[in-house]
Amino acid sequence: DVQLQASGGGLVQAGGSLRLSCAFSGFTFDDYAVGWFRQAPGKEREVVSCFSSSDGGTYCPDFVNGRFTISSDRAKRTVYLQMNNLKAEDTAVYYCALDSPARNPRYYRSGALDMHWWGLGTLVTVSS
Repeated sequence: DVQLQASGGGLVQAGGSLRLSCAFSGFTFDDYAVGWFRQAPGKEREVVSCFSSSDGGTYCPDFVNGRFTISSDRAKRTVYLQMNNLKAEDTAVYYCALDSPARNPRYYRSGALDMHWWGLGTLVTVSS
């Protein structure tokens, strides 16, 4: 079975940095794509990172936040979200999501919202 587990959330002061992790398993590791999303109270879910694929490609919607950077370690089967210069409006539940097999890169460049597999979220709270 496909499993995803996000971790690393918590309380951080405005201007600080945080790195989230998402470990995944239970699928074909030579054909997948992963990305990060968030949902704040009273708001719709939104994509917050580029997408990383198993072939080494990175596919970025034009509207992703430049303060957030995705990276991956295929050997560890883990994807990361590095968040810098955090602001109060970044407070949200953050999710990693997975497609296996990966779809056409154009789908990810347009901002995917219907990934097949979702992990449980991790809460990030930014305070002054």
